Amino acid sequence: MSRRFLILLVTFPLTALAAKRPVTLDDVVATRASRAGSGAITWAPDGKRFAFREQNSLWQYDVPSASKREIVSLIRLREKAVKGPPADAFDWQNRRVAESSYQWSSSGAEMLVEADGDLFLVKVESGEWKQLTATAEAERDPKLSPDGLRVAFRRQQDLYTLEIASLKETRLTRDGSPTLLNGQLDWVYPEELEIGTAYWWSPDSKRIAYLQFDISHEPVFPQVDLLSTHARLEPERYPKAGDPNADVRVGVAPAAGGPTRWMDLGETRGFLIARVDWLPSGKGLAVQRLNRIQNRLDLMLADPSTGSTSLLLREQDPYWVDVSDSYRFLQDGKHFLWSSERDGFRHLYLYATDGKLTHAITRGDWDVTAIAGLDEAAKTVYYISTAPSPLERHLYRVGFDGKHAARLTQTPGMHLISMSPTCDFYLDSESNLRSPRQRTLHVKDGKQTAVYMPADRAAPEELDILPTEIVKVPASDGALLYARLIKPAGFSPEKKYPAIVMIYGGPGSQTVQNTWSGASWDQALAARGFVIWQLDNRGSLGRGHRWQTPVFQNLGAKELDDQKEGIRYLESLGFVDSARLGIYGWSYGGYMTLYALCNAPSLFRAGIAGAPVTDWRNYDTIYTERYMGLPQDNADGYRRSSVVAKAADLTAKLMIVHNFADDNVHFQNTLQMADALERAGKQFELMVYPQKAHGVTGPVRKQMLEGLTAFFERNLK
Repeated sequence: MSRRFLILLVTFPLTALAAKRPVTLDDVVATRASRAGSGAITWAPDGKRFAFREQNSLWQYDVPSASKREIVSLIRLREKAVKGPPADAFDWQNRRVAESSYQWSSSGAEMLVEADGDLFLVKVESGEWKQLTATAEAERDPKLSPDGLRVAFRRQQDLYTLEIASLKETRLTRDGSPTLLNGQLDWVYPEELEIGTAYWWSPDSKRIAYLQFDISHEPVFPQVDLLSTHARLEPERYPKAGDPNADVRVGVAPAAGGPTRWMDLGETRGFLIARVDWLPSGKGLAVQRLNRIQNRLDLMLADPSTGSTSLLLREQDPYWVDVSDSYRFLQDGKHFLWSSERDGFRHLYLYATDGKLTHAITRGDWDVTAIAGLDEAAKTVYYISTAPSPLERHLYRVGFDGKHAARLTQTPGMHLISMSPTCDFYLDSESNLRSPRQRTLHVKDGKQTAVYMPADRAAPEELDILPTEIVKVPASDGALLYARLIKPAGFSPEKKYPAIVMIYGGPGSQTVQNTWSGASWDQALAARGFVIWQLDNRGSLGRGHRWQTPVFQNLGAKELDDQKEGIRYLESLGFVDSARLGIYGWSYGGYMTLYALCNAPSLFRAGIAGAPVTDWRNYDTIYTERYMGLPQDNADGYRRSSVVAKAADLTAKLMIVHNFADDNVHFQNTLQMADALERAGKQFELMVYPQKAHGVTGPVRKQMLEGLTAFFERNLK
């Protein structure tokens, strides 16, 4: 036997063993323990340390030494917490409410920690702790005062403060009820205005500003739990397009107790309070107020001592004004940074506190997506931008004068930045289509100092992660559309493949980005021989306000036009069988799936609509009215956009998937569509889940994906 033959005999099995395997549904739903370093962080006031939760403990990471240590075991705190009785009814709190379970003191020497509804003050160096509350009722949304002497919290629908030294408790509000919420958000505000809390300490720790929500006018949606023997009513307050919103007002209460002073912002009904901030001096409040249809935003100043207000700045738009957190009031008391989309892209501007524009800080055909940090001593702002590509996000710095702009992140892809309050360091979570996410620490000039969380390369080394290509699609009107394409395993340009169009399509979102997606359902489908295609139509984020506005008051139509352009381009590549096209989407994507199947019935053979809006009169006020206006003012637009009214035009195979207790897109949408389809004599498949959420998660997710995959297998192959 020749030596060459022996080498081949030995190396062939090793090569076979090393071959990567295709992505399976088990890979997609694998529930792996959270990787060390993958969770959220909270910077200490000194900007040199941050805290994070890991393995049932609270930890501290020291940036200069690149070392970590445990602060306290959360298990020990939970053991001391007083356990309350089970809730009588499900709490329909919105997923976007931002109640932190731990917070640094202003000195950085202590941390306020919430554990199982009770509050503890922990010394960072020693780990010693003091229990502040021991009640069966949970203390919610706790916040330390800036001077560290008090803690504020909400108990049920009222606000309280507690003096840490004496544990003396003071009740600030007494009129809270299930329909009158003090310092507590309703369901729709955090979902659509992305406001995470409803109260704020003054800088001098003497007062608390808060929102009071009167939700008695909001209609009740009759959610029902049907899993037990006797059905249980679990009503959810949810205003739909045209319904009354909550009446919201802004009050200021003394931290030591006393009457609330209400800010005179005019008529509350018909307006939305989008943001509330204390001025750095503590002598005033900045309140952002939107009109109901959201095409005018007023930045108002309120005097917390008298309640009087004045208009500082007004933003108006023919379409809508998007609320942003990209603004800052400066410590000098003379200026503030403001962001606006007035020129078609979001940029930063420097204003004097008398409301006069000083100058633009950033300019260009790209967006500032966030302010990462502000170094007032150096008169420098750090911001996230789409300047290199609308498919990426990068960190920049620029002077308040708009000069000396510099890009700090260099590797292509998406960069999520968490900057220290002193702007000395930042944590960069970065990835791109070729590289899994890693988290690295940098000094403010961009130089890397440590790898906080290395990229997890287990999946790409073990699995055959098929390449995702970014495709530029020229539209017939001259616009450039971006899409992503995954060719199936064993791809041959000589063959014809079935294709699945993945769609979201709604305003305020972007799905085509230069970012890592790993072992996704897309990959499992591509491994089974499907071409995967996804395109961001007009209305999507990342390309400026003008790119979004073509969908105004006519949801569905422009999105479908652009999707058709993408499909024509996909078919022109020569390897897609146009007779075997499928479409899939969830939420707005579920709506677009049904809209496409009913308004372009010859285009697709099969589609899956997950948690779809089927008539925009069924969806919440703030989102729907921003893009569609009021139903009474745009009756034709609501009628054209409804897919229930087009059910008789369905010709493709259809599956609808929905949680019966979805708190966001109510199951009512699916039931109305099902009724219309049945009346039209149309056959369809339905998968129903009982989770009280907008998505299907947990162990049943695999069962759902098996059903979705099988649907496409039998209808497109």
